[in-house]
Amino acid sequence: MTDLSQLVKAYDIRGVVPDQLDEPLAELFGAAFAIVTEADAIVVGHDMRPSSPGLSRAFARGAASRGADVTEIGLCSTDELYFASGALGLPGAMFTASHNPAQYNGIKLCRKGAAPVGQDTGLADIRALVEQWQESGDRPQQAAAPGGITQRDVLTDYAAHLLSLVDLTDIRPLKVVVDAGNGMGGHTVPTVFAGLPLDLVPLYFELDGTFPNHEANPLDPKNLVDLQARVTETGADLGLAFDGDADRCFVVDERGEPVSPSAITALVAARELAKHPGSIVIHNLITSWSVPEVVKEHGGTPVRTRVGHSFIKQEMARTGAVFGGEHSAHYYFRDFWNADTGMLAALHVLAALGGQPGTLSALVAEYDRYAASGEINSTVDDQAASSAAVRAAFADAEGIEVDELDGLTIAAPDWWFNVRASNTEPLLRLNVEARDPATMTRIRDQALAIIRA
Repeated sequence: MTDLSQLVKAYDIRGVVPDQLDEPLAELFGAAFAIVTEADAIVVGHDMRPSSPGLSRAFARGAASRGADVTEIGLCSTDELYFASGALGLPGAMFTASHNPAQYNGIKLCRKGAAPVGQDTGLADIRALVEQWQESGDRPQQAAAPGGITQRDVLTDYAAHLLSLVDLTDIRPLKVVVDAGNGMGGHTVPTVFAGLPLDLVPLYFELDGTFPNHEANPLDPKNLVDLQARVTETGADLGLAFDGDADRCFVVDERGEPVSPSAITALVAARELAKHPGSIVIHNLITSWSVPEVVKEHGGTPVRTRVGHSFIKQEMARTGAVFGGEHSAHYYFRDFWNADTGMLAALHVLAALGGQPGTLSALVAEYDRYAASGEINSTVDDQAASSAAVRAAFADAEGIEVDELDGLTIAAPDWWFNVRASNTEPLLRLNVEARDPATMTRIRDQALAIIRA
């Protein structure tokens, strides 16, 4: 019997296959999902991992056994599954472990309209049902009228919807290198980019869930090296890197230098505010100072939230925000059911770059104003004690502001940092930003010395 406390996370289900997640368990999750959502019909998709088709089909069988009609969309990116959930008005399940290594798989769940399913919005109830069935040894009761399972391809409709949201008709020709990391970007990019004035240089477009070239995790700088080299070798205007399930997009400029996700958030926010003046833009508390500054400069209202897609999506829905961005390269759009889509953010970057004659590095300089450490992880025995030590060292100085919206944030006029505990590992995550590199380095080193003492 699987220990579901190790498998069911705050926002999704994720673990090692088959030790933690196998097809019989996926079938139970499918039945529980149908019960908790009370759905007459659902949509299911999967990524390119070797275990994904079997797990996805088992989940579909479980949901159908409870009377839900299942539409299988097959191979897809996570944001393509969100599109299907929104366009079809159905709860959805996506089989993927995103950027995790090959031995992992998992399930991202949503209600109709791509509304997130997390611990407080149904995931705990789903877990409880599966645990009940596991402990009793009983199978879920079969519905009097089981649902049917049909197949449908939504890739062309997904691409058309994205292209209806960004005007790319008059952009100048651009050379763009795309590193799909053997993930689902290799499936979606050719269809979305077809017909655009782009000289596409594909890198690792072959779908391969064993990730033979590098991990599909562009947040780790070592996984950007091949993209950076190809951009400079080919004289490309920019490079794009997608993670394994292609819901996140990272950008490098014409020099091969990574562009901060905060700068992309600010750029896209400015574009969305030009279309929807006076709107609200969501940003998590780890994005750069530049994000709320740019939002205000363009007549919008910035709203600061905790880290994590469920918090962002809840605030998007509550406030009617037009756009939201995170430091991790998740980008959320009101016109995309408040869901995250790296592809739509990439189209905005292409439109902004192609709509003017300059380079990407010059374009984003307006939005990249401060020195940032990036996220630094430290293994600690006692997260609370380490955080308390950091607070004691910094909080009482003159001009210091402290808040605990998400972890510990300490801010001064010239710098700020945030320390957050990982939900799943004995880690503290540190992010530092300052008005100049020397100050950032000094504060970073002081905080790390306390955390790692």
